[in-house]
Amino acid sequence: MFLRLLTEIPGQLLSVWLWMMDHLLYINLFLSIVIVFFQRRDPKAVWTWLLALYFVPIFGFLLYLLLCQDYRKNKMFRIKEVEDRLRYSVRTQEEAIWDREIRLHDMRYLEYENLVLYNLETSGAVLTADNQVEIFTDGKEKFKDLIHELEMAREYIHIQYYIIKNDRVFDEMIPVLKKKVQEGVQVRILYDGMGGRFMPARVWKDLKASGVKVGEFFPAILGRLQLRVNYRNHRKIVVIDGRVGYVGGFNIGREYISQDPKFGYWRDTHLKIRGSAVYSLQIRFALDWNYAAKENLFKEGRYFGLDESDHGKAPQANRPAPRTEPTAAPQNSRHVAVQIISSGPDASNRQIRNNYLQLFHKAKDHIYIQTPYFVPDDTILSALKMAAESGVDVRLMIPCKPDHPFVYWASYSYVGDLLAVGARCYTYENGFLHAKAVTADGLVACCGTANMDIRSFELNFEVNATIFDPETTRRLEQAFIKDLDHCQEVTKSQYEKRSMWIRAKEQCSRLLSPLL
Repeated sequence: MFLRLLTEIPGQLLSVWLWMMDHLLYINLFLSIVIVFFQRRDPKAVWTWLLALYFVPIFGFLLYLLLCQDYRKNKMFRIKEVEDRLRYSVRTQEEAIWDREIRLHDMRYLEYENLVLYNLETSGAVLTADNQVEIFTDGKEKFKDLIHELEMAREYIHIQYYIIKNDRVFDEMIPVLKKKVQEGVQVRILYDGMGGRFMPARVWKDLKASGVKVGEFFPAILGRLQLRVNYRNHRKIVVIDGRVGYVGGFNIGREYISQDPKFGYWRDTHLKIRGSAVYSLQIRFALDWNYAAKENLFKEGRYFGLDESDHGKAPQANRPAPRTEPTAAPQNSRHVAVQIISSGPDASNRQIRNNYLQLFHKAKDHIYIQTPYFVPDDTILSALKMAAESGVDVRLMIPCKPDHPFVYWASYSYVGDLLAVGARCYTYENGFLHAKAVTADGLVACCGTANMDIRSFELNFEVNATIFDPETTRRLEQAFIKDLDHCQEVTKSQYEKRSMWIRAKEQCSRLLSPLL
């Protein structure tokens, strides 16, 4: 009986397939209606998916179901007890800003108060002004500093990365983490299911056996099957004892310390923060951890600088970090104003994208952008073009080599749009550029995990630090200017002479840009 069923299955499948081919017009019409009327998406993305459905019937719709789940109505990170506290904190700071009780330290920042209020209102990004910020552009230096801080941990270590690879970088961290657990330090590691897919299960099993808590964001099912492949947690956050936090572009892997011959030198940007902004990073980690590991960290006030007497207060407060053993002196000792902003497909508001947009509109002298992927939506592209046409010195730096070819050629296509209005564009030739940093007028910087592309704006879970400080912004701009020594400028005349083959790759990739 069983063997007979097996022999009959191919014939039945063939019959189903033939029936679908006979009724393909009606099936495509029905699936098109589903895409158009049941998903409130950007029209360009809808048209792209309709084209995919036309050229790859039925299978295009299966890809749509796999890649385009709508999380905006899914309150993934909602926790009632912390929502109330954050709402109180946001309302209190809003009133203080309107009453001029809180002001940025420089009169030049008056016009940025509405940006501060926007970030505060739309994502609960409380402004903290007691921070110190250190900048890392080299992976070896960043991980050397991180391991040093891990060794000094006394209470807890919270680590979150999009990619964690099983190579020498993580191998150097594992003994430190195990030692800390033995000393009574709580260690938690959160990684993305897609970014950590090549990590052997035995490594996580060994860490768990040693006492390290491990969480996986959007895990695969049935081994390696990813049903949410298009939505990734791209955040990179480390918080140690509430006294120091890290956020930026480096993941954990040998390429990030320039040890992968495919990429050569890896140029990235990462921030190390001391001060109350660390608690904002802690809240972001806790929300992601609670969702992935089903452990409510908000029940323990010590993670947010609170004790039992602070019950009911907002965990994210403008208060100094707890006293700990001294560490290496930061690059500056000034009080730096910082807002930690985050965005993701679960939110109706494209927070990081809109933050960039306001910075571009407010710029009067110059805008410097470093990003590995430049696939902006129409609004961002229009803002940059308008700035360039208004006399603002707009400069864009992208890699000279692709790690994702379609994204690279789409980026090169958009470079042409900027060159046409007088912006200056460069390709970084000294390895691979992975930095994600925007600076405006030497006053404000936005740096973190988000690329300047539609994927980061709408599909990935991201986190950035918006910094209102001329000294920190100046150091980021100095790094940009120093990188120009390793760049090739793409001129308008050079771009117009590109080959037909490059033009074809650009146009095909740009057509797919809403999906990239």
